[in-house]
Amino acid sequence: MLRRLLVAGALAASALIVPAAVAASAHASASSTAASCYKRVGTHWNCITPGAYCPATAHGKYGYAKVTKKRYRCSYYSSDHRWHWKRA
Repeated sequence: MLRRLLVAGALAASALIVPAAVAASAHASASSTAASCYKRVGTHWNCITPGAYCPATAHGKYGYAKVTKKRYRCSYYSSDHRWHWKRA
């Protein structure tokens, strides 16, 4: 009886752990596909995320948002000493 109870508890615990692992891997693949869109084309950047940090090669350059297609510029923010995409 005790053995049956322990096995049932182990099965229940494993059922709780597996969905969390599957959800984490699904989230990782979704963020990697979003990141793959971010690219440099000539003198500007396509598919940027407004407010996100800019790479060093984009400092002072322009980019276009991946959803709204609006124009942004990679600008320096003195408040946090980092470069972000700001609406141009």
